[in-house]
Amino acid sequence: MLKVSYDKWGQLPEFLRDLAVNGDHPRTRERFFALFEICGGKSASQVGRETGRNHQTVMDWVRRYNKKGHESLFYRHTGGNLPLFAGKSPTD
Repeated sequence: MLKVSYDKWGQLPEFLRDLAVNGDHPRTRERFFALFEICGGKSASQVGRETGRNHQTVMDWVRRYNKKGHESLFYRHTGGNLPLFAGKSPTD
């Protein structure tokens, strides 16, 4: 059974809920909401169906949290190029 090891990090499920509600980015909120739901007894498959994510993705979030802590689940833009003229006005 998949378990969120929040006690390893000195946290409670309520901390995960707060991050789910107050996270800066929708993807961050989604990840912490998934962990909170699993703490409440739902399976990765249930959370995956409810969020439209693959259950393996949800399990990966739990594993990452268990291994590296909550900071590992904050969304960071890691790919793609900026537009060629990003941040420049037509008169520059």
